Amino acid sequence: MPESGRKARSPPVHKRKREEHKTDRLALSDEILLSVEQPARYIGGEINMVKKDPDRISVRFAMCFPDVYEIGMSHLGIQILYSMFNRRADVYCERVFSPWTDLDRIMRERNIPLFTLESQRPVKECDFLGITLQYEMCYTNILQVLELSGIPLHATDRGEEDPIVIGGGPCTYNPEPIAPFFDLFYLGEGEVSYDQLIDLYQSCRQTHQSRREFLLQAAKIPGIYVPRFYEPSYGADGTLEAFRPLVDGVPERIKRQVVPKMDSVSFINDPLVPFIRVTQDRTVLELMRGCIRGCRFCQAGMVYRPKREHSLEYLKQCAEKLLQITGNEEISLSSLSSSDYSRLGAFLDYLIEYTRERKINISLPSLRIDAFSLDVMSRIQDVKKSSLTFAPEAGTQRLRDVINKGITEEDILKGSLRAFRGGWSKVKFYFMLGLPTETEADRRGIPELCEQVATLYYEEIPKEQRNGRVQISASSSFFVPKPFTPFQWAKMCKKEEYLERARFVKECFKEQKNWKSLRYQYHDADTTILEGVFARGDRRVSAVIEEAYRRGALYDSWTEFFDNERWMACFRDCGIDPEFYTMRERDTEELLPWDFIDCGISKEFLKREWRAALEERVTPNCQEQCSACGAARYRGGICFEGKG
Repeated sequence: MPESGRKARSPPVHKRKREEHKTDRLALSDEILLSVEQPARYIGGEINMVKKDPDRISVRFAMCFPDVYEIGMSHLGIQILYSMFNRRADVYCERVFSPWTDLDRIMRERNIPLFTLESQRPVKECDFLGITLQYEMCYTNILQVLELSGIPLHATDRGEEDPIVIGGGPCTYNPEPIAPFFDLFYLGEGEVSYDQLIDLYQSCRQTHQSRREFLLQAAKIPGIYVPRFYEPSYGADGTLEAFRPLVDGVPERIKRQVVPKMDSVSFINDPLVPFIRVTQDRTVLELMRGCIRGCRFCQAGMVYRPKREHSLEYLKQCAEKLLQITGNEEISLSSLSSSDYSRLGAFLDYLIEYTRERKINISLPSLRIDAFSLDVMSRIQDVKKSSLTFAPEAGTQRLRDVINKGITEEDILKGSLRAFRGGWSKVKFYFMLGLPTETEADRRGIPELCEQVATLYYEEIPKEQRNGRVQISASSSFFVPKPFTPFQWAKMCKKEEYLERARFVKECFKEQKNWKSLRYQYHDADTTILEGVFARGDRRVSAVIEEAYRRGALYDSWTEFFDNERWMACFRDCGIDPEFYTMRERDTEELLPWDFIDCGISKEFLKREWRAALEERVTPNCQEQCSACGAARYRGGICFEGKG
């Protein structure tokens, strides 16, 4: 049915009296809850869960994380948006997660619609369904959420009474493989434009404007992308030939939204405290956004620029409030590179004093292997010396220069020795295989570097000071080129090549003198290939995702459910060659599926960095020298610190 022929939007479903839904009644019977794993995933009622009368608010926003409850409730973004939306008296933000496979089967058999945790009412009665797109392997779960909610999978098939389906999160930096399933995408940080979007929605409803009319106006809000108003076309060789707006007035490029001053972001007033243990069962406090380092493989380090910090006073107040409210026994300080927070020492002075008497642990991920970071770790692990985790990413200095990692072999060895002298005897190293220009010498460098670290322990630490045998654990993932990185033009390896490289590294570990002290493992290659297709795919890939879902694909990020043969069959039957997206090195002049997005950094900067990588040249970090990446346009953070 053509959109222009639809009637004006009638009063939303949730504004009508629905006696069958009482806010104190669960959507699932006791019989069902007792028959499924972890029934607490579905009942709501957690500490600090917001309760509003759905019949007394104007907008219901169902916020979805398309994975199991324990994963979704570990995500800081869920807590931030939940708190932000519910500050508005006219908005009720509720949560929904993917039902686990046992409940999925029951809901289909008994025709039970997917519901929100807060009101236990059907998702379909909401005005918005906002889906967090945190990683590519959740794409079939998006379709599960839509189907169980009774919402048509394709945005163009939805009627006036269906929720507006909106996507946000890291995967929106190439939304094209899932574009047909969404009414709109929000690009950037949610604190900037969501209020404007909700105000527009209410205005359109009050004036009885249609779904299409709302979407046309929404497309003009900064950061909002409405896929139906844009059309890709392809050349004879299969590459993207053009990407054009279909209607007048919508922007040709969508600009990512950024909070320039972090302290303008409100605290998470009352963080949700789950009844059951979630994957990250701790208080999470955001130190800053962005990163100065410029690793060429890292999408987050590029698209979240510029680095913007919270003030020391903000963090102190927020930490105390969060710990008092939640009663958690651990606080984790979150950022892309915690060592680069300029007030980290002062904040830890305060936090260590506050947490010591309350017996609260401090977790500080994303540290660099340098003297400052090791001093920090010594202070927060002064009693129990757990393992230290660092990410050299590559086994040789040549390849670390290619990826612009910004650490030397000397840094790694000196840092490891300091750690051993400080009482640690367990170190974890993360590497990547399949990086651009990688050679056999680079692969052999992984076990050789680990061997050097183990040798340091035995040669430099006297026997009477050793804490048992040293344990060096190394793991490698396989490289996936991501949009808006200097490596977005690079090709991947075939599955067999990835596995051959990993097996070679494993055999080299066995050749090392201290092999009994060394451990090595590597990630799955099949999911790496699929992630690579989704990361750089175009709209044609959506047909494969839908077909795989129809054939039973679900929870693809979970090893026990992933079926690679099913996916390969779907590619064949849909006439899509996955190697077109993975094995082909792009020309820097090729039009890419995500080129319509302005993420803040220029394509010219990415081209310069791609050339620098191939020439093995290092680019200084943002603290040392500005590289004119383009992020200064946001007029905030490190780009303007100390500049009047």
